[in-house]
Amino acid sequence: MIVEATNYFAKDGHAGAVLEQRRKATEIRKQLGLDPGRILVRLEGDGPDVRWECSFVSRQAYDADMKARGGSQAFADARKAMHTLLERFERHIYQTGD
Repeated sequence: MIVEATNYFAKDGHAGAVLEQRRKATEIRKQLGLDPGRILVRLEGDGPDVRWECSFVSRQAYDADMKARGGSQAFADARKAMHTLLERFERHIYQTGD
């Protein structure tokens, strides 16, 4: 199993806008027939303001998801809008270790 985790560190005062933009990107994922994943919002600590995670059954499934996103102008526009709200963005790809 592959897990993609993206971390969104909002510019000051933009955490709410980052959450709304992530929700828009999730709606685009649904329109593309992709798993919406899940959105997490920081309650405590110094981590990202918003985190998105999605699991994939294989590397091939993850690659197909990335290809679908890459071919979507709507997703590209959502990504571009998101980056105007961020101080920092991180994407991490994990493989389950069990």
